[in-house]
Amino acid sequence: MNKQDLIAKIVKDTGVTKSAVGSMLDSTLDTITKALKKGDTITFVGFGTFKTSNRKARMARNPRTGEAIKIAKRRVPRFSAGKKLKDAVR
Repeated sequence: MNKQDLIAKIVKDTGVTKSAVGSMLDSTLDTITKALKKGDTITFVGFGTFKTSNRKARMARNPRTGEAIKIAKRRVPRFSAGKKLKDAVR
């Protein structure tokens, strides 16, 4: 399922216009992105939690040349599925 499929499903379920649903979905994703950028945690009870974590700097190898390269530390997004989501997928 992609973004357009999700929008179409929400339109079918709710009867709201496609443009309104698209705007709401864009706003939701933008809000989640901004919160993660600030370092906040977003929790949807039963669905899951979005948060960020830090990866340490490390050494790796270029697979083509075998040359050692340094990968800088960075912050990455994480998602942990909630109990209801895990149970629904089983």
